[in-house]
Amino acid sequence: MIWNDEFETLPREAIQSLQLKRLQQTLQRVNATVPLYKRKFNEAKVTPEQIRSLEDMQRLPFTLKQDMRDTYPYGMFAVPLEQIVRIHASSGTTGKPTVVGYTRRDIETWTELMARSFVAAGAHKGDVIHNAYGYGLFTGGLGAHYGAEKIGASVIPMSGGNTKKQIMIMQDFGSSVLTCTPSYCLFLAEAAREEGLDIRDFKLRVGIHGAEPWSEQMRNEIEENLGIKAIDIYGLSEILGPGVGIECIEAQTGLHIWEDHFIPEIINPETGEVLPPGERGELVITTITKEGIPLIRYRTRDITRLIPEPCICGRTHVRLERMSGRSDDMLIIRGVNVFPSQIESVLFNIEGVEPHYQLIVERDGNLDTLEVQVEVNEKTFSDEIKVLQDLGNRIRKDIKDLLGVTCKVRLVEPRSIARSEGKAKRVIDNRQSD
Repeated sequence: MIWNDEFETLPREAIQSLQLKRLQQTLQRVNATVPLYKRKFNEAKVTPEQIRSLEDMQRLPFTLKQDMRDTYPYGMFAVPLEQIVRIHASSGTTGKPTVVGYTRRDIETWTELMARSFVAAGAHKGDVIHNAYGYGLFTGGLGAHYGAEKIGASVIPMSGGNTKKQIMIMQDFGSSVLTCTPSYCLFLAEAAREEGLDIRDFKLRVGIHGAEPWSEQMRNEIEENLGIKAIDIYGLSEILGPGVGIECIEAQTGLHIWEDHFIPEIINPETGEVLPPGERGELVITTITKEGIPLIRYRTRDITRLIPEPCICGRTHVRLERMSGRSDDMLIIRGVNVFPSQIESVLFNIEGVEPHYQLIVERDGNLDTLEVQVEVNEKTFSDEIKVLQDLGNRIRKDIKDLLGVTCKVRLVEPRSIARSEGKAKRVIDNRQSD
């Protein structure tokens, strides 16, 4: 089922024509209303009039998260504040938050794209959508809420936290769709088991999970533990919030990015060079319909590739491969590039370990060291020492064989790694305090 057949199945030529028209309008607007862009365009010696094709976009400068911090709070807004009806902000874990503003039309666009996304994930009017994304400054909860209401579903605005109540409500209210981070989804299943309940006995049918990178192995773990179809959704506050792209339930291979509202590019994160379709690199997104805070060539830091091949679902919008991590989350251990999701893939293929882990990075003299802490299940933890030693050796060997990096492995008892009700904290990098 498709929510908006007119736009979701546009021929490629029509999509690209619409993109160019909307891009040119956006460039004119930001050049006239956002001082940062006027300065950036001048420094790059480019004018909006010179962008006559989508290929010409390569002449445009990038926008960085630091640009948003430097213009905090309202310097990136392209309309007067009285036209802004909603203000959201990122968590601000590395300094001041990045602030985003929405006009009434922006909210309508966001609602439409979340409606498309829910329907692509298999949700429909008869569903009870249990929304466990956070409400507040974070964009997740409200974005999902509006989309759920748009398709006519019943939405439960649970937000994050209060896990025991989440489980009770899911069971008693007959929730059929669950929206939350993938790590919290597994935590819910674990907490339910401690209450003597099996979420697979609930009415849940579909899970829509995003806000953190997660592997195919974690998807398998979620689907097995909850008895649902686990769908990957993509979004980021600066661009829109959730609903920038999503997998379709028919294929579950790549996330359709709504190209009538966004132009995706893949670049080499080191050089900024645009890479051809199919090559993996950093995702760059240009918004072409946003009024409040349009962004030109925004560097997301997310690592993925474009999948241009047609999808079996009938949607014609290009797909993004599942995010393999972030360029700023990449660990370099003795010259080897390592993403947390790669280690996750190794761990989830080993019997006896739980889907909870942390990576501890230290500096020993001039050398970087990596310790992988991973929980083992109750049976394995109570087993004899030799079994645990063999398990640790296997994990160490598999990581070395697949990723080429030597690490320490520390097996820890069940439930000893802190759980998160939002994004899981996978990496503790103690080098930064050296």
